[in-house]
Amino acid sequence: MGLRRWIIGIAVLLVIGCDGRRSGASDDSNAAPSPQVYAREIEQWRMQRLARLRAADGWLSYTGSGRLKPGRYRVGSGSGNQLVLPGGPARLGELVLDPDGRARFTAVAGSGATFEGRPLAQVELQPAIAGGAQASSIMLGAAEFYLVRTGAVTGWRYRDPGSIRRRTFSGIEHFPVQPHWRVVAQWHAFPTPRELMLLTSIGTPQAVTSPGEAVFEMEGRTHRLLPLQLERAQGGPQLFFLFSDRTSGKETYGGARYLFAEMARDGRVVLDFNRAENPPCALTPHVVCPIAPPANRLDLAVTAGEKRYLAGK
Repeated sequence: MGLRRWIIGIAVLLVIGCDGRRSGASDDSNAAPSPQVYAREIEQWRMQRLARLRAADGWLSYTGSGRLKPGRYRVGSGSGNQLVLPGGPARLGELVLDPDGRARFTAVAGSGATFEGRPLAQVELQPAIAGGAQASSIMLGAAEFYLVRTGAVTGWRYRDPGSIRRRTFSGIEHFPVQPHWRVVAQWHAFPTPRELMLLTSIGTPQAVTSPGEAVFEMEGRTHRLLPLQLERAQGGPQLFFLFSDRTSGKETYGGARYLFAEMARDGRVVLDFNRAENPPCALTPHVVCPIAPPANRLDLAVTAGEKRYLAGK
């Protein structure tokens, strides 16, 4: 399951999932590279990160979203529909969402919609579910319409590779690369995973567990961060840190920045804050992301990694 699909399932209006392509994973060695080699590594990471964001299936391709209650919905891009899509035909079809969460879609004749490569007439839609099933998608050319579910709440997403956000994306500003922000922290594994409650950017809760904590010294003080452990499609598990700091809401996105790291080695874990990145919800309003838990709010200005994304800049 990709990091994109994990985010999609963990929130109501969302999108997150755990995909090795999106990991931005740190060097798996505790030893620091030379400054010249390190600068090249960070530049390469930035280029790969931007390439993923510019990809047809990247976060910038999400152009529509919403919540759904049980009921019957006319679906299409026309203003007369109860569920108005940002693209596609004026009248796409009808969606019926039962109280038990079952969803059935009937396309109008000539809609041009397809499902699993065939013209769509009627289909029961499987929503994306965190840690479970992936969504069954209705395709409108290159665009995609599908459902997501968190608990008993259902939402919808629309993804269009031709989105204006994707076409006009000009990059993200970064703090200057500073080697001292590549921190080798002590790793303290918990005897049993510790329960942690995350909130999303729209306030919905999500219970998760953390396998341990990373402890490091900076500016004369001890700081601690709790990660989640995610499984990549390839490359095995990795640690995922959601953190905020004294730059949050000012120079960086307020809810959190994300940092991925390789699993601890020899009781240590590399926290490469020069690779700290904006969450997807900082890039598009059509995804919902988990934000930093209270335990991961650093009393420290982390002047490294990506700055707050400003569309059109």
